[in-house]
Amino acid sequence: MVQMSRRQFLKVTGATIAGSSIAMLGFAPAQALAEVRQYKLSRTTETRNTCPYCSVGCGILMYGLGDGAKNAVSSIIHIEGDADHPVNRGTLCPKGASLIDFIHSPSRLLTPEYRAPGGSEWQKISWDDALGKIARLMKQDRDANFIEKSEDGKTVNRWLSTGMLAASASSNEVGYLTHKTVRSMGMLSFDNQARV
Repeated sequence: MVQMSRRQFLKVTGATIAGSSIAMLGFAPAQALAEVRQYKLSRTTETRNTCPYCSVGCGILMYGLGDGAKNAVSSIIHIEGDADHPVNRGTLCPKGASLIDFIHSPSRLLTPEYRAPGGSEWQKISWDDALGKIARLMKQDRDANFIEKSEDGKTVNRWLSTGMLAASASSNEVGYLTHKTVRSMGMLSFDNQARV
């Protein structure tokens, strides 16, 4: 072990601090200088959306990377909370923070699936077919169960056999239009996910 006096220790320490300060100011060899990395989101497209998990309706920012070619599909590479959103102000719960795993999950459904009554196999169908089937079934149920008049002869125009649960992540305007649409069909059972 080398014996060092207090004065020698201060000289060595001072020289080390001076040398590292000079290196920090740029007087280091070229190999020691690190190149400034490009910001990983600089070439991405930002899209605002709403977290799909719960009824809170937190705002998220999704960043997609793609070259914009005609048949190229961009891929989402980063998700974060939207600091401008009035609900969450940029914060996300653990589920919302892990949305990137949800999006890139190999078991995520990308198309509607239908299982016939009594069947055991699911078959993929198009969005047009799925929405058409929902509309047909709603019309059939409304035609079969619509109550135009009450027992005492008053016009009530009620449809009691079907209900609607609206999404809480929708804006006030979308909620208003959903409510008006559902009520115009005579549906009385209507609620919002945020209240449930």
